[in-house]
Amino acid sequence: MIDKCEGCGGSATLQCPTCKKLGLPASHFCNQACFKTNWSNHKLKHKQKAVIEAITNGSAAMYPGYSYTGALRPYPRAPRRTDLPAHIGRPDYSEDGKPISEIESRGIGQIRVLNQEEIQGMRLAGRLGREVLDVAAKMVRPGVTCQEIDDAVFDACVARDCYPSPLNYRGFPKSCCTSVNEVICHGIPDTRPLKDGDILNIDITVYKNGFHGDLNETFLVGNVDETGRKLVEASYESLRRAIEQVKPGAKYRDIGGVIQKYINSCGFSVVRSYCGHGINQLFHTAPSVPHYSKNKAIGIMKPGHCFTIEPMINEGVWRDNLWPDDWTAVTADGKRSSQFEHTLLVTESGVEILTARQEMGGQPHFMDNL
Repeated sequence: MIDKCEGCGGSATLQCPTCKKLGLPASHFCNQACFKTNWSNHKLKHKQKAVIEAITNGSAAMYPGYSYTGALRPYPRAPRRTDLPAHIGRPDYSEDGKPISEIESRGIGQIRVLNQEEIQGMRLAGRLGREVLDVAAKMVRPGVTCQEIDDAVFDACVARDCYPSPLNYRGFPKSCCTSVNEVICHGIPDTRPLKDGDILNIDITVYKNGFHGDLNETFLVGNVDETGRKLVEASYESLRRAIEQVKPGAKYRDIGGVIQKYINSCGFSVVRSYCGHGINQLFHTAPSVPHYSKNKAIGIMKPGHCFTIEPMINEGVWRDNLWPDDWTAVTADGKRSSQFEHTLLVTESGVEILTARQEMGGQPHFMDNL
């Protein structure tokens, strides 16, 4: 049987070597000139094959030459959502990605004391942020993609007339952060299906009436091994112990010592590159709240201060690397990381957790089925 040239239809003597390498059906050409003439159309077959493999297995080819620290790989992502209803209020970075008000406040360093009207605004943002996280929590199971979770988060924000704060913040392309296994924080939702045994952190922030409410939880996907469960449990317990220290007169720098002492006793480590932060009309502002001991954080807690505590706890070493997307922070040794976060208000007598769960005694979702 004489093979037919894919280009001109004549008798073919050459076979495309790339098709053969990729395991595609054989493509034949009559000569090199015909092959070059039709290359722009023919190479689409190779790209289609690459996309199918990426969706199935993840694609290291997305960042050629990058040395991944663990097994996770980026998958294709859907375009950024732009279908937010016009009536929903937006932060100043929603169009160009530049948080101008945040940038202008840098260097001042003063921790704002919120008035009663602002406190009510923070309470509403915190409550709605919790509702959105609870929506996302119901989706966590093997086979679901983080893209599907992100779409649900966007829709849940819209249903509450909220803007999803991460969306286009400094160019971030999604409505929430989804951090799987060795990802410490700022994972970008993509089309990778969750697998049995994964751990997944979902970080939610909503913007409502000019205020941000920020929280996150780590979830157990299916059957997680004992070390993974202990890591998640320890990360939550470290946050719980840290929150117990919040009261007027407490030093922000002392929070890290409480967290690190407990985590060291568990045999895990505390990430140092990322910290808790002040939050109000600005997504990130003073104070900085490091989660490790012997830090140099400045400030004394006063009633009306509003900030997050969000310790990132690693199974192995505390050091981190950054994927070439300039967002995804991963453990330097490829081992897993877990995190929990609440937005907190300092009161006259102690602390109010603005993002507390309203069901199950306030416990995080991973504890529901233990």
